[in-house]
Amino acid sequence: MSDTPSPATISAFDLLGGLQGVRALVDRFYDAMDQSPDAAGIRAMHPPDLAESRDRLWMFLVGRFGGPPLYVQARGHPRLRARHLPFRIGEPEAAQWMMCMERALEASDLPGPARDELLAFFAQVASHMRNR
Repeated sequence: MSDTPSPATISAFDLLGGLQGVRALVDRFYDAMDQSPDAAGIRAMHPPDLAESRDRLWMFLVGRFGGPPLYVQARGHPRLRARHLPFRIGEPEAAQWMMCMERALEASDLPGPARDELLAFFAQVASHMRNR
């Protein structure tokens, strides 16, 4: 028997490459948002300097994907929907967010099934954030 874990038992955190891999995903996401005219609606919801936004998403995803609970340690329970209620998020905004995340994931080295699983997770999050 092999000591190598099966892909089904490896966390998304590990598949992405740990802390640095999740950081790279988050940076690609915010770079896509910052550079794409098609994401202007969600970019306008963010401050001019995206550093804090990058850090918060990174901390959240690290913990959510199986790494250390950085977000919870720094900010408490994520309460994603409550934290996003001040922003008008409808179908166009959710679609823009997903477009940026899809671009970020496309550039990753994830195997197809893992990428598909993460896309499904992100689609669920985008839908859950809608409040309009």
